[in-house]
Amino acid sequence: MSKTKAAGTSRLGRDSRPKYLGVKLFDGQKAQIGSIIVRQRGGKIMPGTNVKMGKDDTLYAVKDGIVSFSTKRKKLFDGSQRIVKIVSVK
Repeated sequence: MSKTKAAGTSRLGRDSRPKYLGVKLFDGQKAQIGSIIVRQRGGKIMPGTNVKMGKDDTLYAVKDGIVSFSTKRKKLFDGSQRIVKIVSVK
């Protein structure tokens, strides 16, 4: 006698749903108040002027305007520097 069924259920069907992360509004596009600009895990892209970060690291606009991306040197606590991407709404 066999212990398992011949054509039973699969044990491989436990995939999680996709998270749909990434940039939602690109450089030069119009942003309205509350519109999501970037969905991300961790602070890869930092908020600039008129942009706030939500509790799940989502960046959203707090004012109407045009989205712009830039880079900037950021000084860390140990004195080292790294280049970060900043998104702003102007």
